[in-house]
Amino acid sequence: METTRDRIIRAASRLLIESGRDAVTIRSVSAAAGVQTPVIYRLFDDKTALLEAVAGFGMREYLADKDALGETADPVADLARAWDLHVRFGLARPDFYLIAFSPAPADHQPDSTVRQEAVTGLRRMVERIAAAGRLRTSVERATHLVHAGGVGVVVSQLALPPHERDAGVSATAWNAVRREIVLHDHPPTATEASDLVKSHAGALRQALAGAGALSRAETELLTEWLIRISDHHA
Repeated sequence: METTRDRIIRAASRLLIESGRDAVTIRSVSAAAGVQTPVIYRLFDDKTALLEAVAGFGMREYLADKDALGETADPVADLARAWDLHVRFGLARPDFYLIAFSPAPADHQPDSTVRQEAVTGLRRMVERIAAAGRLRTSVERATHLVHAGGVGVVVSQLALPPHERDAGVSATAWNAVRREIVLHDHPPTATEASDLVKSHAGALRQALAGAGALSRAETELLTEWLIRISDHHA
């Protein structure tokens, strides 16, 4: 059953889609939803809180579509499809998107539940790439690069008139991000994975000589472990 809060959000969403952000005022929303303005203030405090709820409502459509993508045996291809979906949604629903992904004013912390859910979902996709032995950098850095790249593409394209937008920018940006985060174009074989681990262990062993973060005993113990790994023959 639709609540008063739901009705207000849906009315505001229609105004946002049809007439833009400036058309979403407390007065216009109260008229469209058939409620008194004090009701809106009681439920949302102010216009900013209302817009955040509206953005969350719009983003639910994106998150549902993202979940519907499912998973395949290739986590990199899955991430590429999610990237394309992200860009398509942002360009198709700019008002929802810009509210959801714009930085919050210093004096106002937004309800970022939906946005955080999107980032959490992205991180899970990156973790699958790492689990497959195909991630070049840390999960944290890769998640940040993909998120920043996707948002950057959408925001930069939205800043242009529709007839000036370059459909190839998204693919170019994805390929650049992909090169930064993906180590292998295909899942590594057992031998390749073993060689990679041994190579990294050897490099870390060499780097320990100039590191001062560990005590002598800790350095000796870690060095012993790295020697075992780098000299191990599978």
